[in-house]
Amino acid sequence: MEIYRTLIENVKNHLSSKEITILIGARQVGKTTLLKALLKELDNIGEKYLFLNLDIERDAYFFSSQELLLQKIRLELGDNKGYVFIDEIQRKENAGIFLKGLYDRDLPYKFVVTGSGRLELKEKIHESLAGRKRMFELSPVSFLEFVNYKTNYAYQDNLQAFFRLESGQLNLLLREYLNYGGFPRVVTESSKDEKRFILDEIFRTYIEKDLAYLLKIERTDAFSLLMRLVASQIGQLINYSSLSNQVGLSVPTVKKYLWYAEKTFGISTISPFFRNAQKELIKSPQVYFTDLGLRNYALNLLGHIGDSYNTGFLFQNFIFSILKEKVQTSGMRLNFWRTKDKAEVDFVISHGLNPIPIEVKYQQLTRVSLSRSFRSFIDRYKVPKAFIINLTLDQSIQIDQTEVQLIPYYYLMSDEFWEKLV
Repeated sequence: MEIYRTLIENVKNHLSSKEITILIGARQVGKTTLLKALLKELDNIGEKYLFLNLDIERDAYFFSSQELLLQKIRLELGDNKGYVFIDEIQRKENAGIFLKGLYDRDLPYKFVVTGSGRLELKEKIHESLAGRKRMFELSPVSFLEFVNYKTNYAYQDNLQAFFRLESGQLNLLLREYLNYGGFPRVVTESSKDEKRFILDEIFRTYIEKDLAYLLKIERTDAFSLLMRLVASQIGQLINYSSLSNQVGLSVPTVKKYLWYAEKTFGISTISPFFRNAQKELIKSPQVYFTDLGLRNYALNLLGHIGDSYNTGFLFQNFIFSILKEKVQTSGMRLNFWRTKDKAEVDFVISHGLNPIPIEVKYQQLTRVSLSRSFRSFIDRYKVPKAFIINLTLDQSIQIDQTEVQLIPYYYLMSDEFWEKLV
């Protein structure tokens, strides 16, 4: 049984657009699998397509020039409508210019391409294909996709009811996801030893091939150490000077390495929310890992995540991933808040003029409890809504003009919740 990826619907809808469809994401997140699922659907309706993979030498031969590729396309599809799928486009030098030349010929073919997060793909294609492409980012398997797969899609039309009623099973699924993350091969593998082997392979390939290639360095030990240090500091302010001293690299080099790590989908950074630069932090970002399993592997904690202090930050990373995905498609902004006297709020969603503070607690709360920092933000900004994300408690209280809602984390995965929020 394959994992159903919800992004396929958005990509499928874009097949009718003339724009080039570009699917990007980290290694091993399932881009090729998603493409093959699209091919099956085209097969079912009798549409013509050509699939080429630049990792295959015989296919790569046709990319030596635009003319040669067009000869191959016409041979397979004729001069009428057809779909051209190109996997691993980052292997092609100047991929953006190459695709632009094809697009501008006004051909009858729809191009769908994938590529990993190498910088040439993500940055230069933006510039070369302005107005000619739509990019879709495929992330590791989300918790919703994970739960659907693990429950054989028995509750896919009523997941919120499953979350409420099957708390014991849900807790086990959450624990597994927090430990091993969402790389598809890891999700579908039952053996813990094999999960570790797969994550080891992904981590080493990411460091030794993608990043070593981009940074043009032979020794990757410094970058590997940097990623392990960052993995131990998720949800905390990045201290570039401290990282520089520990890794033995200059501060500018540390910043460059982390920038590359973000561009290749290894980590995500989040900037501070502020309106008073004198009292609130405005520069230092926080960092989160794109995949929890990869983060745990980096710290040799794979399979050992449980009820501990460290799990709180991991759960915060988990919530960040959910918020990031929702915010990206809503026009809202996601930040954190911290003052110079160290008052802090985990996340702040900005929509219009009213910021929405969000506190994250990896606890089965039984009563309402507001931290001093959370109360400080509410008092300062007079917000109409505020949220405390926890494991189980669903309750609301009124504090002056602010409605403080304590909600179980799975509410964040409900479309109804976000429709009300917006």
